[in-house]
Amino acid sequence: MQLIQLGLRGFQFFMTLLIMALIGNVIADAFSGNPSIINYVIFVSVFAMLSLFYLIGAAIMESFAIPLAMLVLDALNTLLFLAGGIGLAAQMGVHSCGRASYVITNKITNGSNNPSKRCHEEQAACAFLWFGFVAWAASLILSALSSRGGAGGLRRGPGKV
Repeated sequence: MQLIQLGLRGFQFFMTLLIMALIGNVIADAFSGNPSIINYVIFVSVFAMLSLFYLIGAAIMESFAIPLAMLVLDALNTLLFLAGGIGLAAQMGVHSCGRASYVITNKITNGSNNPSKRCHEEQAACAFLWFGFVAWAASLILSALSSRGGAGGLRRGPGKV
């Protein structure tokens, strides 16, 4: 189980790093500010990265793990990734980044000197948010299973095993 959790943490780190890089580039290329969903997605990636600093350490050294903290962080990140994926997809709509009429008129994709590039970066970040959501949901399930049973799990009260 520890190896599976460590693999998931590595995948989460990779997805978070990709999202952070893509959205960071979107923010850097903007000439007129960014919509709130872009700021939210960069917040999600920073929060996930900070969470992963603890969670990867806890996956490597079980003595460092606090099951309730892991459960809460997994739940928060699952929720944040879900909201980010839904929000970015809803704001962008489902259109081709090659259509100039779409990238110029959409408030998410318009805002840089190269709106087509910005659109592709945002679409990729949206896909990585969904991949990350699946990984965080799987980690949440594993954290819930490990916290409710066995040694090192949550206490169930006096006299209960």
